[in-house]
Amino acid sequence: MRVLVTGVTGYLGSHLATELLKEGHEVIALKRKLSSLNRIQAILPRLALYNLEETNLAELFAGFGKFDAIIHTATCYGRNGESISQITEANLLFPLKLLEAAVFGNVDVYINTDTALDKLLNPYTLSKGQFSEWGKYFAHQEKIRFINLRLEHFYGAGDDDSKFTTHVINSCLANVPELNLTLGEQRRDFIHINDVITAYLLLLNKRDAFADWFIEFAVGSGVAVTIRQFVETVHNLTASTTRLNFGVLPYRAGESMLSQANVSALQALGWHCDHDLVQGLQMTIKGSK
Repeated sequence: MRVLVTGVTGYLGSHLATELLKEGHEVIALKRKLSSLNRIQAILPRLALYNLEETNLAELFAGFGKFDAIIHTATCYGRNGESISQITEANLLFPLKLLEAAVFGNVDVYINTDTALDKLLNPYTLSKGQFSEWGKYFAHQEKIRFINLRLEHFYGAGDDDSKFTTHVINSCLANVPELNLTLGEQRRDFIHINDVITAYLLLLNKRDAFADWFIEFAVGSGVAVTIRQFVETVHNLTASTTRLNFGVLPYRAGESMLSQANVSALQALGWHCDHDLVQGLQMTIKGSK
C-alpha cells in the first residue's frame, strides 16, 4: 500500500511511519524544511521524504501515481509562541490544501488526526475542529472517504517535554524540588502510543469496509482518571522525591472536567487497548531513563 504521512518528524508520525514500513507499506512523507530528523534516523533510507515548502502537492500525487491513503498527523499546538494565523495555517489551511490535492489525485481515504478537546478551548482545538468540518464537507460530496480520529491524551517514552504527561514524568525522574499543579480534579483518558498506532493501522486496513464517506472514531483507553491520580501514579512508580503542589495553579479558562473516549466502535472492529495506565507508564518510565 502506498501511504502519504504528514508530521513524520513528530512523535506520533514517526512511530506511525515506522510501523507502516514494518508492515511492508510504501511510505511517502511530508515535513517542514527545518524539522529535526532525529526521530526518523533509523528509517530514513526507506522513506521518500519531501520538504513541504518545496513541494507542489498536485505534482507529488501525479509523480507517484495512485496513493491508497493519506494519514495526517502534523499539528501545531501553539506552545512555542505561534500566532493564531500560524496555528491556523498549520492546522487548517495546509491540511485543506492537502485534502484538495488528494481529491484531485483520486486518493481513496484521508485519515485525519483530530483532538478530543473542546473546540473552543484554544486556537489549536478550534483550528483542528474547523478542518474536520471541511473533511466532513468533502466526504458528504462523496469526493473522498474521510476518517476522523478524535485522539485523547497519548503518551510514551521520548515524547516532547512540552506535553503535560512528559513534563510530569521527566520532572519526577529528575527529582526536581517541586512541581506546581492545579487541584487535578479533571478526569482524562490517557493512552499509550503503541495502542494509538494499532488503532491507526486497523482503520487503514479496514478502510474499504466502511459504507459511509465520513466516519469518526474516538481513540483512547476508554478509562478516565483524574489528573491527580495520573501524577501520583507517576510519582509512585518513579519513587520520586519531588514535592507535588496541588492547587497552586488555577484551571485554565474553559477547562473541561471530563474527557473520556467511547471506544466501542473501535472495539467492534477488533481493536483493544493492550496497556492500562500503570503498564503504559512503566514502559514509558523505563524508556525515559
